[in-house]
Amino acid sequence: MPRVSQDHMDARRRQILAGARRCFAEYGFEGATVRRLEDATGLSRGAIFHHFDDKDALFLALAHDDAEAMAATVAQQGLVQVMREILADPGEFSWLGTRLEIARRIRTDPTFRERWRDRQHEVDEALVARLREQKAAGRMRTDVPADVMRTYLEVVLDGLINHLATGRGTAHVSAMLDLVEDSLRTGRD
Repeated sequence: MPRVSQDHMDARRRQILAGARRCFAEYGFEGATVRRLEDATGLSRGAIFHHFDDKDALFLALAHDDAEAMAATVAQQGLVQVMREILADPGEFSWLGTRLEIARRIRTDPTFRERWRDRQHEVDEALVARLREQKAAGRMRTDVPADVMRTYLEVVLDGLINHLATGRGTAHVSAMLDLVEDSLRTGRD
């Protein structure tokens, strides 16, 4: 049997994740049946589950990738910038559907909630580190603890995702993000 290169395996994994992301975003976790996953990825169930133990592992891999990407952006540019990028092109952020599904599963599935905790911790750590860095540089308020600011920004992000997911439009959202940013800054920029 011929050996498949690591590059081929990595490309196949990315193909599966891209198709699965679209499928989960469109149908939710329960509605993303194996047949729909096959259609979305263009691969057989054998090929899909050669890379992932089950549908739950596939979904968690997507959630993990999203958490890593978000943590990297937050560490470099902050969470408000993530929100501005979402606002600039909501269709580009197919993980919006994944994020909504994560919220639902955290609420309804104790096993998933436990498995997700580490992924969320990555984003939380990046955000708190960014806030502390900005405080040390004199660009952020120092009268509010970093964990309170983190919670504030996460609630705003969740609200933005819900706002966009329910089709309520983008009017005034950019100005709202300015307000959020202004509420955290020292005014010395």
